[in-house]
Amino acid sequence: MRKRRAEKKYLKPDPKFNDILVSKFVNCVMYDGKKAVARNVIYDAFLLIEEKTSKPGLEVFKKAISNAQPMIEVRSRRVGGATYQVPTEVRPERRIALAMRWIKNYSRTRGEKSMSAKLASELIAASNGEGSAVKKKEDVHKMAEANKAFAHFKW
Repeated sequence: MRKRRAEKKYLKPDPKFNDILVSKFVNCVMYDGKKAVARNVIYDAFLLIEEKTSKPGLEVFKKAISNAQPMIEVRSRRVGGATYQVPTEVRPERRIALAMRWIKNYSRTRGEKSMSAKLASELIAASNGEGSAVKKKEDVHKMAEANKAFAHFKW
């Protein structure tokens, strides 16, 4: 028999906004354990968002995350020697994790000067339903739609 399930670790909310989602994103953006640097990047990005859009940065961030969350994705499943791309629903925690990862990765590839400027523009784009992270979500959904014929292999 297998050992028991790993206990979930709960994060403390970040000090400025008192929000768990922001502290998760800080951990996502962080390089080499430099949490203070990651925090400053995100807080600066929120300030830039407020300057550009005149909306609160946290609100734009949450909208961006919700717009970049995939509902379904494809998973590889071996059936009788053949590998099928089976569309499956994405768990809520994984949805958030994927949205954060995509926003982080695509903001790093943008052309602005600083990371906070890149992050701000990617978050603004994602909150408006455009940008690379939202495009990635749509591509994932298209893949799942195209492979809907293999949905019966899901178990």
